[in-house]
Amino acid sequence: MTSSNFSRRKFLQTTAGTAALAATGPLGAQQAFAASHLANQELRTVGLSVTVQERILNDFKEKSGIGAVSGKADIFPNTQTEILSGSDAYDCWEIIGERLAAMVATDKLAPIEASSLKNWAGIRDTFITPDDRFDLERQIVGQIWEDESQTRLNMVPTVYNYDSIGFRPDLVDAEEASNWSSLFDEKFAGKTGLNVDPLIAFGQAVLAMNELGLLEVSNPGNPDAEAIEEAAKFLIAKKKAGQFRALWGDFGELVNLLASGEMIIADAWQPAVMAVKAQGVECSYATMKSGYRGWAIGPAPLKTSPNLEAVAAYADYWLSGPPAIAVSEQGYYSPTTNIKDVMDPDKYAFWYEGKPWVGASERGINEGDLRDGGSLEERAANVAYWHQWPDEYDLLIRKWDEFLSA
Repeated sequence: MTSSNFSRRKFLQTTAGTAALAATGPLGAQQAFAASHLANQELRTVGLSVTVQERILNDFKEKSGIGAVSGKADIFPNTQTEILSGSDAYDCWEIIGERLAAMVATDKLAPIEASSLKNWAGIRDTFITPDDRFDLERQIVGQIWEDESQTRLNMVPTVYNYDSIGFRPDLVDAEEASNWSSLFDEKFAGKTGLNVDPLIAFGQAVLAMNELGLLEVSNPGNPDAEAIEEAAKFLIAKKKAGQFRALWGDFGELVNLLASGEMIIADAWQPAVMAVKAQGVECSYATMKSGYRGWAIGPAPLKTSPNLEAVAAYADYWLSGPPAIAVSEQGYYSPTTNIKDVMDPDKYAFWYEGKPWVGASERGINEGDLRDGGSLEERAANVAYWHQWPDEYDLLIRKWDEFLSA
């Protein structure tokens, strides 16, 4: 991977949503997580740069009165290896739902009582009501709870989204970009990108192979051994043919490659697409014919932590509303409806309800523009699968190693 010269921090500091973190106002739900005894606790968190942001951590420290706060940004595979190897350096891992299974199986977690979260009342149905399109274990509501009665949370969801393809509309037709198979189309050889997380990359390969008639896998998030073998052959053949410009794992790298045109179509995070647009470069997020990949992340308390009250306060802070403004205005969603009470109504309408942008141009968004993919409701109705822990995980990782070394 190439080194990144794009400053994520600089981008966040110019994002209007982050200003809300410094705003003062009535306490209410926004500061219900604050408690005087937290001065004796600290928070050591690890997760993606999506949520482990210095500005947000500093705001949590100020509003909660906690003694000390630190955070490390790293990709999921690295953190999983570190924690399973016995590290006690963190109080929580801001984990993605699919990887909870590994933490539960190895008895690494100390679940949070939902009743202890004062802001839990605003949680969206996605996290408490199963979707009848999927088996329970195949969706986020079946991953985050320790118990069927939904009293204890292995992970408190703080950010979620439905991932798609980011593309340069000046160089790739929107109709083509709406197919996962376009990532592997030789027409774009040398200019496509995949995420370096194998659980993401294999799912996308299976989706693409389904579209091409090479596989018939009903649940691309949990392919069987035969499908994994076939997907590995497919990925290796594409790599050897020079299909991929990069296997990206860093936000800044993705932004730079799309903005420069070195990569014109890629599995992408929506905030990266927004960051490219903010540079004045055309970039769009595709509406997928085969459906999106659903995921959610949030703090999972680690059993080795002496600061579990701080972890609960941090989770409650995220659900209070204001912290989610920054990530919402990058293209993610907040799991709590509290966001609507604190976000500018016109911006909430744009980001969540599919309404046209109102007001002055901002970060490449102009008057009358619509969010790519439409409203939250529309996007949620078009999910191909939720990220999940594959039954054949060991085989998948062996095959991913073969792909990397090919």
